[in-house]
Amino acid sequence: MKLPLPLPPARPMSRDKSDTLLLLFGCLLVLVPHAGHLPLGATLLCALLLAWRGWITLRGNRLPSHWLLLPLAAAAMAGVWLHHRTLFGRDAGVTMLVLLLAFKLLEMRARRDLFVVLFLSYFVLLTNFFYSQSIATALWMTAALVALLVAQISFQYTGAVPPLARRLRLGATVFGLALPLALVFFLFFPRIQGPLWGLPSDAQAGRSGLSNRMEPGAIARLALSDDIAFRARFDGTPPPPARRYWRGPVLGRYDGRVWSELRPPLATGQPAPFRSHGAPLRYQVTLEPHGQRWLFALETAAAAPTLSGNRARLGEQRELLAVQPITRRLRYDAVSYLDFELEPIESPLLLQPWLQLPPGRNPQTLEFARQLRARGGDAAQLAQRVLRHFRTEDFHYTLEPPLLGADGIDEFLFSTRAGFCEHYASAFVVLMRAMEVPARVVTGYQGGDINPIDGFMTVRQSDAHAWAEIWIDGHGWSRVDPTAAVAPSRIEVNLSGALPRPLLGGLLQLDAGENSWLSRWQRLRAGWDAATNAWNQWVLNYGSDDQRALLRGLGFREPDWRQLALLMALSASVLLALMLAPQLLRRRRGDAVDALYSALSRRLARHGLARRIHEGPRAWRQRLTAPQAPLPAASRDAAAQFLQLYEALRYGAPRGNPAAERAAALSRLKTLLNRCR
Repeated sequence: MKLPLPLPPARPMSRDKSDTLLLLFGCLLVLVPHAGHLPLGATLLCALLLAWRGWITLRGNRLPSHWLLLPLAAAAMAGVWLHHRTLFGRDAGVTMLVLLLAFKLLEMRARRDLFVVLFLSYFVLLTNFFYSQSIATALWMTAALVALLVAQISFQYTGAVPPLARRLRLGATVFGLALPLALVFFLFFPRIQGPLWGLPSDAQAGRSGLSNRMEPGAIARLALSDDIAFRARFDGTPPPPARRYWRGPVLGRYDGRVWSELRPPLATGQPAPFRSHGAPLRYQVTLEPHGQRWLFALETAAAAPTLSGNRARLGEQRELLAVQPITRRLRYDAVSYLDFELEPIESPLLLQPWLQLPPGRNPQTLEFARQLRARGGDAAQLAQRVLRHFRTEDFHYTLEPPLLGADGIDEFLFSTRAGFCEHYASAFVVLMRAMEVPARVVTGYQGGDINPIDGFMTVRQSDAHAWAEIWIDGHGWSRVDPTAAVAPSRIEVNLSGALPRPLLGGLLQLDAGENSWLSRWQRLRAGWDAATNAWNQWVLNYGSDDQRALLRGLGFREPDWRQLALLMALSASVLLALMLAPQLLRRRRGDAVDALYSALSRRLARHGLARRIHEGPRAWRQRLTAPQAPLPAASRDAAAQFLQLYEALRYGAPRGNPAAERAAALSRLKTLLNRCR
């Protein structure tokens, strides 16, 4: 019986392979987040190039020639242009940089190429923040940065390379030492209004939010998004859920399908007058960028807020508007009155534009409105009849209503009877106008959840809502929400309370019971939202106003850029001193071996035998033990033993108990030094 031959021992990976694979891992960490927004072809090509480079490294094959890479790179750049129709801007520029990094990995033939890849990776790492500045992105980029630092450190060694764990600790230490300096520059670098450099023109592409147009399904699509629209923090008790109407665009022009903004011919351009009742409600809003000019406040805002780097104004229907689109996170203070009368006195001529309907559309609706009006009553009574119709008939509140044709209001009221908030608001306004009651659609957000951890109210895109306003003589524009007649839980609780969330394409429905998995998930999300809000408020939202407040707390009244530069220099110097002092003290205490080595050099220098600059301990020992060296035999032997022991102690691998071995070696070195007379 033959015994199986033992397998040959695994050969350790060469240093070039291990360092290259480490660099590829760092590049992979940099490139993975870009897969979510790059074109699919670019993502697949990058994955193929990285896999190709890893295969070449593991197999030890030759790198491809330039004659192969150049046509491939040119074809990739042509693909970028064909997809984006430009080579400039955020998306096209980042796609090109990612592809260039992937191609550069296949031509690392010299040491210079390694550092080109490293520094290009650092640059591509920064571009991830064009798309996300969340905590998760920051943590991922921190891991990528440490991996690149470890790869860069690994390339610096010329002799023996420490184990990977030690290099990881060193890379993390370098990153940790840089953090205090980064904090100083973050706090005291002079802040300007707006970003430090201009973002590409398409940097805000893909932002979701309310539009200045509303058509069937527009708000239902927003309701599927859990993205945060804004957060609010109240000075006192927040209003109850049923009164959390965040006013946005006011729409009055209707073409039979789409609602859009209406500017009355005789408009003055001034905010509509209103009479307030009760105490004002004060709060602060942190608005996420959405690419539009809308600001949001509870009905109705008393005045336009003050914005940092932008200006706000009150529109003619008392909606809040910014002069420039909201392309970065904004924080502003607002004051609102929940009890008010908006334009209580108005002339019929100015109200006429709010009665217009497209001719020849929705004949059944017009006939139904004529029947309702024939029973008499004022505007408020007519509105109650419409709401009673919604409440008593077989209407359904759904995120997936049937598609509507040319006469969409007729089909909704008398056929499908299923819709989302925009369907009910649109049908209500059309009915009221058909009964000669001025009416309009208001879009915005309704509701908001109080985070029990930090006390902020979070309003999400899923809280997007549409309601109506009718003009009542003596009271002015009054809010009427037809959705409340069909799904009151949507107003009293939130959307999830009115419509259970579908899971697995609708196979399962999740409810928000007290002990359900969804409830536990909501508690976890509340904690994450609180952490994200703190990150946004203290890091991403740190601007010139916050910097001035910090400096005033430090005793500076109105510091200029010179004082800020001096403060940065002093703070950085103090931090460097605090970081370096322990290292210097530890080095001074830990260099007893080198101190004895220097003492030997000084002692032998009296005989002209000091260590030369280019000599190591072995070369110096060979010179001292030469026959012509002017040393007595006893001193020559002591010096030779000293240098041999020093070389073993300083450059040899530790054995046994390193501390005990070092103590015994120090004692022996001192004895040999004393014998070198």
